[in-house]
Amino acid sequence: MKIPSGTFVTGSGGCYIGGMTDKGCILVVDDDREIRELLAHFLREHGFAVAVAADGVEMFQRLEAQVPDLIVLDLMLPGEDGLSLCRRLSATHTVPIIMLTAVAADADRIVGLEMGADDYLTKPFNPRELLARIRAVLRRAGQSAAGEGGQRVSFEGWELDLGRHELKREDGTLVLLSAGEFRLLQVLSENPQQVLSRDFLLERTHGRESGPFDRSVDIQLSRLRRKIEVDPKEPGIIKTVRGGGYMFSLPVVRR
Repeated sequence: MKIPSGTFVTGSGGCYIGGMTDKGCILVVDDDREIRELLAHFLREHGFAVAVAADGVEMFQRLEAQVPDLIVLDLMLPGEDGLSLCRRLSATHTVPIIMLTAVAADADRIVGLEMGADDYLTKPFNPRELLARIRAVLRRAGQSAAGEGGQRVSFEGWELDLGRHELKREDGTLVLLSAGEFRLLQVLSENPQQVLSRDFLLERTHGRESGPFDRSVDIQLSRLRRKIEVDPKEPGIIKTVRGGGYMFSLPVVRR
C-alpha cells in the first residue's frame, strides 16, 4: 500500500520490525492498525527498517529484543498513555522520541517535551513531514556521535563525554539525559559564553526553524537545568539573556 505525497494521516497509534539498514531502525507505537501499516510501509519505502507496536506492553517487548534508532510514539494509547511511556523511556533509555499529538493539544505537546520527547508532530499530518522530522533528529544524533571519538568536555564539576553520550558529576555519578537534552547541552558547550538565540538552538538541535508558538528549546532547557543547576530557578550555568536567548556562562575544557 503506497501513501501518495498528498495523503494526510489522522487518528492515534504506535509500532516495530527486525532487520537493520544504513538509514536506521524506527519503532512506531500506535494502536491504530491502519496508521501503523501506512507509516511502516512509507518509512520502509524510504530505506528504514521499521518495527511496530500497538501499546506500551508491546513496545517494551520490542525494546527488549532490539533498541531502535528512534521511536515514533502516539500520545493516545490504550492502557498506559504516551506521556507516561515517554517518561519511563527517558528514565532508562537515550533513544530519541518523536511524539504524535492531537490537533489542538498544546498542553499535551508541552508535557510531552517535559517528559523527554525530542520533537512532536500534530495530527493530522503529512507523512513527508514526519519523514523530515525523523531525518532531522537522526542527523543531529549522528552528528553528535560522528567524529567525536573519546572527546570530553569539562565544566565546573561536570564532564560531558561526547563519544559515549554521558554526563557525569565530578564524583562519577551518571546523570541520564534524553537525546534532545544531550544535543542541547553539546551545542551550548560548543559555544560557551556566547548568546545563542532560540532559533539557532532549534535549528542546531532539531534541524528546523522555530514557529511562533514553538517551545521545544525552552522546555528541554528547563529539563536540563533541573539536572545540572544547583538552583534551576536561579541558573548559574545556562543563563537567560532577556531578548536574546540563552548563554552557557562557564568556560569549558576539552580533552
